[in-house]
Amino acid sequence: MNRRLLTILLIAFFIAGFCAWLVYRLVGGRITASKPMATTQVVAAAKDIPLGAVLTKADLTTITIAGGAPKGTIQKMDEALGRGAISEIFQGEPILESRLAGIGSGGGLAPTIPQGMRACAVRVDEVVGVAGFVIPGSRVDVLVSGNPPGPSASTEGVETQTLLQNIQVLSAGTDIAKDAEGKPQQVQVVNLLVTPEQAETLSLASNSLKIQLVLRNPLDTQMAKVPPTAMNNIFTSTAPAPAPPRRTAGGAHKPAPKTYSIVISNGTKTTEEKFATPEGQH
Repeated sequence: MNRRLLTILLIAFFIAGFCAWLVYRLVGGRITASKPMATTQVVAAAKDIPLGAVLTKADLTTITIAGGAPKGTIQKMDEALGRGAISEIFQGEPILESRLAGIGSGGGLAPTIPQGMRACAVRVDEVVGVAGFVIPGSRVDVLVSGNPPGPSASTEGVETQTLLQNIQVLSAGTDIAKDAEGKPQQVQVVNLLVTPEQAETLSLASNSLKIQLVLRNPLDTQMAKVPPTAMNNIFTSTAPAPAPPRRTAGGAHKPAPKTYSIVISNGTKTTEEKFATPEGQH
C-alpha cells in the first residue's frame, strides 16, 4: 500500500476517534449533571367513595406524582381518616381538603350542607318525586296547590303556584348517594338545600298544601316569572267574544242613494247635472 495513503487514513481515523470521544464527553457530562425529577407522594382514593361516606384505611392509598404536591392535597393518611366525603371521589383521584368535611364532623348529610344553608325535608311519593328520577344533585322547582285564603278562594277554586325555583336536591330517601345502576327508585323523603327563609316558607306550605316537585335541567338557571293558575282558569274559555255589528245613531245603516247625470251642451258651453234616482227620494 502507498505509504502516503496509509498516513492519510491513520490521520482520518485519529480525527474521527477524537471527535467521537469529545461528543461522548459533552453529552455524558450533561446527563450526569442533570438532576432527577422530584416526586411527591399524596393520599388518593383506593376505590370509588360515595357522598357522605366516612373514610377508612380501606378507602385510601398513596400515589406518586411528579413535582411538588398540588395545593389542597393530603400527604398523610391520618389527616383523612374518619372524615366524611362531601362530594363523590373516584378511584385514583387525589384526596383534597375541599372534598372532605372538617375533622370531627363525621359523615352523613350534615357535613355536606354549606354554611348559611339548610336541608329541609319534604315528604313525597312516586309521582311527586318525578317517578323516582329526583336524585342527589338534581335541580327542581317546588309547586304548591291548595285553596288560597280570602274571598277569592270560593270563586277561583284550587290554585297552583310556583313556590321555589332551581333548588338543589341533597338526598333522596335514606340514601344520600346515587343509585349505582342508575335506575329510578321510589323515595319517601327528599332533602332540599334552601336558605333559612326558604325553609320557613317550605315548612309552612307542607302543613296545609300539596307539594309537587318539577324536575329541571341543571344548566337552566333562569328564574321564570310564572303567574298562579286557578282551577277556573283551566275550564274557562279564553276565546275573544265576537265584535258587535256597527250601528248608526239613527238606527240601521242605510245604503247611499243611487244617482244619474245628464250632460247639457249649449253651443260651446257644456254642463253636467246630477239627479237622484226615484228610489233614493224620500
